[in-house]
Amino acid sequence: MRADPVVPPEVIAPIATETAPPPVVANEPPSMRDPDAPRALIVPVAGIARSEIRDMFDETRGSRRHEAIDILAPAGTPVIATDDGEVKKLFTSKPGGLTVYQFDPDQRFCYYYAHLDRYAAGLHEGQLLHRGEVLGYVGTTGNAPKDTPHLHFALIRLDMERRWWKGTYVNPYPSLAAR
Repeated sequence: MRADPVVPPEVIAPIATETAPPPVVANEPPSMRDPDAPRALIVPVAGIARSEIRDMFDETRGSRRHEAIDILAPAGTPVIATDDGEVKKLFTSKPGGLTVYQFDPDQRFCYYYAHLDRYAAGLHEGQLLHRGEVLGYVGTTGNAPKDTPHLHFALIRLDMERRWWKGTYVNPYPSLAAR
């Protein structure tokens, strides 16, 4: 039995009502969606409302474009799977610290979760995650400021070889802000 259950729906932030085009439905067959559009995603940090997230994809960090969003939360807050999909890689790097790379069910996109404090108990490569399932906890590993715990979340359109480390970064904010 897993020690880290799926976060109950009442803990996941409610979807804000906005005047936006209808979202991509997560379980909609790929043939019904825009082939270049990612699936609709839930906020990958438990208890954080969509209205608390800011689009910072195009901001510069040093000499590079950020190409992600940072979701501030207290250290130890559960990080949850933004969508269904397979854990492709658990990795530790100097910039990202403790990270998870998760592919969407269609293996068109990769969800990148970085600066984790720790992984959920039993998390392993090849594991299938369900939307809302705990995969780790907010932290400050890697190059994250030690006084600013957050999740660095990126969305990567995979190339034809579907390698976890290579693809085109896509702004995740519209997919999180949909609906």
